[in-house]
Amino acid sequence: MNIPNKITLSRIFLIPIFIILLSVPFDWGEWSIGSAALPISHFAAALLFIFASATDWVDGYYARKYDLVTNLGKFLDPLADKLLVSAALILLVEMGFAPAWVTIIIISRELAVTGLRLVAAGEGIVLAAGSMGKLKTATQMIAIAVLLLHNFPFSYIEFPFGTIMLYIATFFTVYSGIDYFVKNWHVMRDSK
Repeated sequence: MNIPNKITLSRIFLIPIFIILLSVPFDWGEWSIGSAALPISHFAAALLFIFASATDWVDGYYARKYDLVTNLGKFLDPLADKLLVSAALILLVEMGFAPAWVTIIIISRELAVTGLRLVAAGEGIVLAAGSMGKLKTATQMIAIAVLLLHNFPFSYIEFPFGTIMLYIATFFTVYSGIDYFVKNWHVMRDSK
């Protein structure tokens, strides 16, 4: 259990706090942002999401720089991302900020890739995330962060940046999923 893996685990442990901030009706007040209002609890949840997302970069950078890449880390890191993103998207659907069909596509892709990784693990193969997967994760996290902030700062000019980013993230989610399965089809083909 090295430092990058501990950082990854901390990201997983932040998820319940994030969920509570968005689910429990705290009355901490709200800020006016353009034509919308941003509850302070949503702002706190967005900051926590951004912090947790940043730890994804930190643990990966630290693991590569100090040669601390482990099979556990290759498994836990994408799992932590999937849990965080799934929780956020489900809550955004409940809040009316994300369409359910987008959330279904994104979570379905994540489950399919996790299934492929489990098949590979059964064969003694560890499949790390590729560059398309990292681009997918980055676009998802940007879209979610902006939507959690009620489209701030773009709400002042009434430009739906968060929604546009969510559709871009959906495109990269589908594209990277297809790419991942094509590159690793041998795992399914050769599995016992």
